[in-house]
Amino acid sequence: MASLAQTPNDSAPASVWIGRALSMLFVVFMLGASVAPKLLGLDVATQTLTELGWPARFVLMIGLFELAFTVLYAIPRTSVLGAILMTALLGGALATRMRVGSPLFSHTLFSIYLALFMWGGLWLRSPVLRALIPLTQAKD
Repeated sequence: MASLAQTPNDSAPASVWIGRALSMLFVVFMLGASVAPKLLGLDVATQTLTELGWPARFVLMIGLFELAFTVLYAIPRTSVLGAILMTALLGGALATRMRVGSPLFSHTLFSIYLALFMWGGLWLRSPVLRALIPLTQAKD
């Protein structure tokens, strides 16, 4: 049975390479912009979460979840599981932003933008995922 996550292959089509690049950008963004500030205990992470109504004691735990899900996503054999778990986390972030009335396009929908980027990268690099979720209608 084919794996949902493709392993590196030098003869891969351009779409697979684009998917890998999108996935890499997602991982780098998550590690640098979201995980690191939380795990390092930076004020920006604590301030942001407390402004959203989360107690400061959850900063480290949320950062650890983000790290675990990002690592799972980065590993080809567990990338789909990582994407599913990260989607759940991003859904919680979206709900939190909606609850506090954050600006729609710049803050509230940012989770959707990240999820589309994450899943787009995975979809482009996985022929099995493209078969499961085709963007075109199958002809009868």
